Amino acid sequence: MTALTDRTDDRWDDGLIARSRPLPTDRPENGSEPGDGTEEGDEALVRAVSGAGNDGGKAPAPPLSPEGQALRLRLDALRQLVGLSRTRLDGKTLAEAGRVLDEAAARRGLSPQHTVVAIAGATGSGKSTLFNALAGVQISETGLRRPTTAAPIACSWSDGAAGLLDRLEIPGRLRRRPRETSEAEALRGMVLVDLPDLDSAVGAHRDHVDRVLALVDAVVWVVDPEKYADAVLHERYLRPLAGHAEVTFVVLNQVDRLPGESADLVLDDLRRLLDEDGIALGEHDEPGATVLSLSALTGEGVGELRELLGQFTQEKGAATRRICADVDRAAVRLRPLYVADGHPGPEIGEAARAEFEDRLAEAVGAYAAGLAAERAWRRNAGKACGTPWLRLWRWYEDRRAPRTLAGLAALAAIGGRGTVAPEAPAEEEVTARQRVEQAVRVVADEAVTGLPDPWAQAVRETAVRGAERLPEALDEIAVTLGAAVAVARVKPPRPTWWPAAVLGQAAMTLLQIYGGLWLVGQIVGVLEPRLMPPVLLMVAGIVGGPLVEWACSIAARGPARRYGQDAERRLRQAAAGCGRARVLEPVAAELLRYREVREQYATVSSGGNRLSTTRQ
Repeated sequence: MTALTDRTDDRWDDGLIARSRPLPTDRPENGSEPGDGTEEGDEALVRAVSGAGNDGGKAPAPPLSPEGQALRLRLDALRQLVGLSRTRLDGKTLAEAGRVLDEAAARRGLSPQHTVVAIAGATGSGKSTLFNALAGVQISETGLRRPTTAAPIACSWSDGAAGLLDRLEIPGRLRRRPRETSEAEALRGMVLVDLPDLDSAVGAHRDHVDRVLALVDAVVWVVDPEKYADAVLHERYLRPLAGHAEVTFVVLNQVDRLPGESADLVLDDLRRLLDEDGIALGEHDEPGATVLSLSALTGEGVGELRELLGQFTQEKGAATRRICADVDRAAVRLRPLYVADGHPGPEIGEAARAEFEDRLAEAVGAYAAGLAAERAWRRNAGKACGTPWLRLWRWYEDRRAPRTLAGLAALAAIGGRGTVAPEAPAEEEVTARQRVEQAVRVVADEAVTGLPDPWAQAVRETAVRGAERLPEALDEIAVTLGAAVAVARVKPPRPTWWPAAVLGQAAMTLLQIYGGLWLVGQIVGVLEPRLMPPVLLMVAGIVGGPLVEWACSIAARGPARRYGQDAERRLRQAAAGCGRARVLEPVAAELLRYREVREQYATVSSGGNRLSTTRQ
C-alpha cells in the first residue's frame, strides 16, 4: 500500500479501492491534504464518510407505527419465551432466537431514518458496476480480475449513518458519498453496501458476505444470464431467506447481452426458480420480492431500480420488515420445540388422576385395610353382644393358642369372623413399589400427550423426581393409618345399641342360670318336681342368646361396612394427597409452564400486522 504522504502524483490510492481513471479530486478520509492538482469542482463527486453528523448514527426514535408496536410485542414474547425455556432447552437450540433478539435490539437502537441495502451476487454478475451506477460515480472497482471487491464498501446518501456502518464493521476508509445530483435526492436515507463475491474462492470474502447479510435491512441480489440458476446462490442464500421476500430485490443484470426476447425468457425462468425456492414475488401489488431486469453497463433499467429503491427507502419500514422476517424464521425453527400434533392445552385429565389415585390406594393397601377395619368392627360388636359361654371359650383359646399365624387363623375360624391375612412377604413390597412406579409412568404418559419431545421429557423427569421417595412415604401412611384399623388390639367404637344387646344377653344368661338352678332344686328334692318350666326357661336362654348374637351381627353389617369404607377412604385420601404433592402438582406446574411458553410462542409466530408493499 502506498502511503498518502509518499504520493508523487495526483492519484488518490487507499490501497483497497483502485480507480479505473485518476480522480485527483479524491480526498482522504483521515483529513490529510490531497496532492497537487486538486479540482474544487469535483470534490462533491467522491468523499470519504466517517459518520458525518454528531449523532453517531443514533437519532431520536419516532413514535412507533402499528407495525412497530406489533413487532415490539413479538420481540417481548420471544424474550419471555427464551427466558422460560432456558432451563428446559439447551443453549444451542435457543442460540438463533437469542441472536435475533440481540440484533433486533441493536438495529432498533440505531437510526430509523436510514435503510441499509446490500448488493450481493456471484463472481462476474456486475454488482459493483450496478453499485457505481446507482452512486453516479465509480466507487467500487470493476474489471476482469476476480475477485474484484475484497471487502464491503458503503455509500451513504445522507449523514447520520455512522452507527449503522460501525455495526457492519465497515471502516471509515471504505465509506463513501454519491454524486450530488437531483436523482440522488430520491435515495436520501439509503446506505448502499457493495459486498464481495458470494462464491469467492477466498474464505474471508464469503465470511464478509454472511456477516453483512445477517445485519442489513434489505438485499439486492444481482444475477447474470449465465449463472442465475447457480446452486450456491439458491441453496445457500435465496432458499434459506425465502421468508425475507419483502426486503428482497432480484436483479437480472447484463440483459444487453441477450438478443431479442431472450431477456424475457430468462427473466421468466428466474421467477420460476424463485418460486421453487419459496420466495413470494411482489406482483399485482402483493407483498413479496421485486424482480426486474437491467443493464448496469448501458444504464437500461437502472433508473427503474433507483426509483424502486427510493420509494422503498422513503417508506422507512425496511428495518421492521427485516426484523419481522428474522422473527418469523426463528419461530419456524422453534416450532418443533413448542408445537406438536396433540391438543394445544395438555393437562392431567380427571380419568388419569382417578386411575393414579386408585393405583396408589392399591399400593398402600387401602381396600384391604378397609376390609380389616370392617372385620374389626364386627369382631368388636360380636364380643360385646356374644353369649358369655362363647366369649369365655374364646378367651380360653386365646390364652392357650400359640402366637403364630396358624393360631391366629384358628382363632378367627373358631370365631366365625373369617381368616387373618398373613404378614406380607418381601415380594409384596416389591410389587407395591412396582405399582407406584407403574402409576407414575401411566400418569406421566397421559400428561405428555400432545407435548413436543423436549417438554415431554421435562414432564417425565419431573414425575420421576417426585416419585423417588413416594413408596417410602406411602409406607409411612400405611403404618400410621393402616395400623389403626388392622391391629386387632385397637378397638373401634362400639355400636350405640350395645347396652341393649348386653342387657338382652344378660337376660338370656339369667334365664339359663335360673332354669338350671330350678331344675337342680327339683332333682335334689328341695323344690316341687315340675320339669317343664325350668326346661323351657333354660331352652329359652340357650336359644335366645345365639338369637340375640345373630340379630346383633345382622344389625352390625351396615355400620361395619361404613366403618370399613371410612377407613379405606381416609387411607385412600392420604395416599392420594401424598401422590398429588409429590407427582401431580409438580407435573401440573410443568404443564402450566409449557402453556405459558406456548402462549408466548403463539404471539411470536402470529406475524403481527405485516407491512404491505406497493413496489411494482
